Amino acid sequence: MALIHGLTTRNLRGDLLGGLTAAVVALPLALAFGNAALGPGGAIYGLYGAIVTGFVAALLGGTPSQVSGPTGPMSVTVAGVVSSLAAVGVSTDLSAGEMLPLVMAAVAIGGVFEALLGVLRLGRFITLVPYSVVSGFMSGIGIIILILQLGPFVGVTTTGGVVGCLSTLAELPIPNPSAISIGVMTLAVVFLTPARIRQWVPSPLLALLIVTPLSMLMFNDDRLQSLGLEPLNRIGAIPEGGLRFVLPDFSQYLPELLKAGLVLALLGAIDSLLTSLVADNITQTNHDSNRELIGQGIANTASGLLSGLPGAGATMRTVINIKSGGTTPLSGMTHSVVLLLVLLGAGTMAAQIPTALLAGILIKVGLDIIDWGFLFRAHRLSVKTAALMYAVMLMTVFWDLIWGVLVGMFVANLLTVDAITQTQLQGMDEDNPHKGNNLQIKNLSAEERRLMESCGNQLMLFRLRGPLSFGAAKGISARMGLVSNYQVLILDITDVPRMGVTAALAVERMVEEAESLGRMVLVAGANERLRERLTNFGVRRILSNRIEALEIASNRLNHP
Repeated sequence: MALIHGLTTRNLRGDLLGGLTAAVVALPLALAFGNAALGPGGAIYGLYGAIVTGFVAALLGGTPSQVSGPTGPMSVTVAGVVSSLAAVGVSTDLSAGEMLPLVMAAVAIGGVFEALLGVLRLGRFITLVPYSVVSGFMSGIGIIILILQLGPFVGVTTTGGVVGCLSTLAELPIPNPSAISIGVMTLAVVFLTPARIRQWVPSPLLALLIVTPLSMLMFNDDRLQSLGLEPLNRIGAIPEGGLRFVLPDFSQYLPELLKAGLVLALLGAIDSLLTSLVADNITQTNHDSNRELIGQGIANTASGLLSGLPGAGATMRTVINIKSGGTTPLSGMTHSVVLLLVLLGAGTMAAQIPTALLAGILIKVGLDIIDWGFLFRAHRLSVKTAALMYAVMLMTVFWDLIWGVLVGMFVANLLTVDAITQTQLQGMDEDNPHKGNNLQIKNLSAEERRLMESCGNQLMLFRLRGPLSFGAAKGISARMGLVSNYQVLILDITDVPRMGVTAALAVERMVEEAESLGRMVLVAGANERLRERLTNFGVRRILSNRIEALEIASNRLNHP
């Protein structure tokens, strides 16, 4: 196995251009996610996270063209960690030095858990999450981002999560006109910039370059003070000197940190692997899901040690990277190097960025994350699917991110098992040759029909079809209980490729009940695996094919 998955220098120019373009897009988003996750003064930690996770995940991950960094779900989760720690008395003021080590401990723990998912080779299971659950979850994340950014957008300080933010806004606080002006200008830039301009300069970066100088000119503190208005909130001074090692604090609140780490790991895994699938579709390649999880996990652990926000595969940045020519890990690493150079040389300018500007950018991100297409047509596709999606969305917004996904997956799996069970049972009904006293002998050879007719109504041929899950077990027993007028039972499993343990137990009970009544039971058509399983359950008289079983039944009934 290669040390760096997919590394080659044959596309050096494309990788450099793709990485540069991705960095241009990532800069404003990283600052915005940092501010959203950690509050005032947190923007720089989003940039740290983009640099560290982008480089390490590209170096060690399993999706060559993927660009990693802070994302909506990860920043929302970190904001939840901050809220939970604040609820137990931890100061949210980053300058106090109490909150940040605890948050970074959760980030580092999450990285370890995520890497462990890859080591245990669980990557392929992550992508089996039903689309209705993924859609509801992502739409919920988008709504959370929108709600949490309403306060900064209007210049109002909010605390807590979604409920706390809505409670504060419901009290009708006095908004800051300057913040609203900045937010509206930002939205105008990100929504109204023509496509031909966006091809060269991403709209978030364009908003950063246009609105920040305008805010310094039109809404500087002296001007606002002279007008009797509140000053604008800005992200503040960015520490100089680049990345710094900070030892996370694992000594207190460990249960809360472990839970937060698990949530970060699962969300990071889902976020990254879904983005990997997008990258595969564009590049016509196949990623290594387990390696991707290991790389993302190590990247997040490193980010926690270097005071960075956790990251995941970022869909928009990955797509832009590929469209700009990036195809190998060099593009993701280039993106991080460019951001590092910006960090080392643009601190003064970045400190003047208004938080309302970042809120405007994130409102656009939140709207883009919401799965509008599925939201508007899910009810036409399936009422159950629509109900599940909306339930996951509401649980994600108002309850808990991870529980929303887990409950959604549980319900989705129950619905799937029920649908599969009904299909299996319908197949049994079609192949049951006894409908009252009418003998149905469809899909049998001439010799098989002759043997069936020679047995009359004393033979019950019960044919099963398809893989039998535990859901079909009860149905098998129920249908057998409806038939009592027979002396020989042939259980035909020729078309059954596999049988779950619960279904095998149902077959065992079926055989035992029939034999206890003095009836002969024959099992026909079992493959090697099924023969071994049924033998272990004590089932005898397992024959290779249906016609052999019919011959034995005919001899038994006609020559007792």
